Amino acid sequence: MLVQLNITDFAIIKHLEISLGPGLNAISGETGAGKSIIINAMNLILGGRASGDLIRTGCREATVEALFAVPENQSLKERLSQFSLPFDGELLIKRSIFREGRNKILINGSLATLQMLSRLGPSLVSISGQYEHQLLLRPENHLYLLDDFGGLTPQRLHLGEHYSRHQSLEEKIKHLEQEIREIEERQDLTRFQIQEIETAAIGLGEDEALSKEKKILQHAEELLEIVSQGYQSLYERNDSVLSAISQCAKRLERGAAIDPALSPIREDLSEIEVKLEDISFALRDLQKGIRMDPQRLEEIGERLELLNRLKRKYGPTLGDVLRFRDNLASAMYDLDEKRDTSDQLVRERQDLDKALIRAAKTLAKQRKKWGGILENEMEKELHQLHMEQTRFQVSFDGTPEETIQDLRPDGFDRPEFMISPNVGEDLRPLSRIASGGELSRIMLALKSILAKSASVETLIFDEVDAGISGATAEVIGEKLLSLAQYHQILCITHLPQIASQGQRHFLVRKEVIEARTQTAISELDPGSRVQEIARLLGGKEITPRALAHAREMLQVKINA
Repeated sequence: MLVQLNITDFAIIKHLEISLGPGLNAISGETGAGKSIIINAMNLILGGRASGDLIRTGCREATVEALFAVPENQSLKERLSQFSLPFDGELLIKRSIFREGRNKILINGSLATLQMLSRLGPSLVSISGQYEHQLLLRPENHLYLLDDFGGLTPQRLHLGEHYSRHQSLEEKIKHLEQEIREIEERQDLTRFQIQEIETAAIGLGEDEALSKEKKILQHAEELLEIVSQGYQSLYERNDSVLSAISQCAKRLERGAAIDPALSPIREDLSEIEVKLEDISFALRDLQKGIRMDPQRLEEIGERLELLNRLKRKYGPTLGDVLRFRDNLASAMYDLDEKRDTSDQLVRERQDLDKALIRAAKTLAKQRKKWGGILENEMEKELHQLHMEQTRFQVSFDGTPEETIQDLRPDGFDRPEFMISPNVGEDLRPLSRIASGGELSRIMLALKSILAKSASVETLIFDEVDAGISGATAEVIGEKLLSLAQYHQILCITHLPQIASQGQRHFLVRKEVIEARTQTAISELDPGSRVQEIARLLGGKEITPRALAHAREMLQVKINA
């Protein structure tokens, strides 16, 4: 229940405090006095959009505070617990908006986000106004109203979750099938490329080794001459270097016998002699290994041409070529794996299809059952609201095939409210024939039916009297009073028949204080209330007859 509403520097409101009670709270006032501003302020508390234009001229910020007493609301307790917000049966929401566009929200003294406030709002207050009447004219909203009435909303949401999973699964399968098609299209080429690389039997570093061998074979004759001459010069000829060093060494050996100082030199020369001898033998052995082989040279040229061709096609190095082959082989392996995964997902989708269709059929059956109950309930309520001959029907247009292709997130059904307000007239869509007054009564009838099972504590009716008057207005007032047994009602009205039914009556008026227009609100005492009911009855000029009528209306209400 909304206990207290404080509004500061909002539109033309400087400061306004409203203390509300249970039951039916009627709010009246002249057109333009600021009644709708109060509704706009409540929308801020429920997470509605804010604008700097809502701030009173000359002020930096506007503030709206609302105190709710909701000790028995279990769903609200759970939601507040999820948000880690303190709660002991009372909820104080404060929202400030600033000219630069900032918002500051406090819930029970703790900072909160606009998203948190938007999620709490529907559990606290339901506002019914001209905008909601427009929603009633849109057939797509009828399904949600029917589900609310039948308590089918959790089943619809559950179906929607599974439908989303089905759509996600469908996208995965499509993506996977596209990948498989692309791999299959390249399959012949892939096999050819793998075979081409594997047939080549590449060895890492093979191209470098072959290039070296090719160079040697290309210059074998020159290399043989160089090695042969080196061997001859160092060892083989009579005047070879090794022969000269040997003779010199012998002379130094004789000299060392005369002068020991020559011994180290003789030893160094002996080491050189040994080293030269090793070099000479190495040249001799190398000479034996050098061969001129035109056939091998041709083989190497062909092999290098093959390796270079593979490198041009598949990578700059033989290592890259081999990695390319491995990637192709992995892709071929992935194809089998992707096919297995696709088959598994398809089976999973088929199972989900069956489960979805079963759930949607069950939901459709329940909707038809509750549709019939809603028809009876609505006709009873409308008859009480002076629409005695009105027929109301929940139409399930057409019969879907009930295949997965026909399924939508909320099921197979597209119910639409049909109405025939006049005897002898066919049922027609509500959106085409309902007048403003009929829409007000239809919405009130729906609210009355839904309110008995709804968890929301406070219902606000803005202009519920649009398009009605006289006895019908009196019946609507009685209906609102009856509805107040289940919920706290705030009703903004211009009709005395409705205002007189209020268990409390508030008057909204405009005042000019210090050359500034301000909106004020006050709870009327019995005498002031008679004056306001008389004003609603007779307009500006309040006659004794209007006062008497007002007293009579209020007396009837008190006696009732």
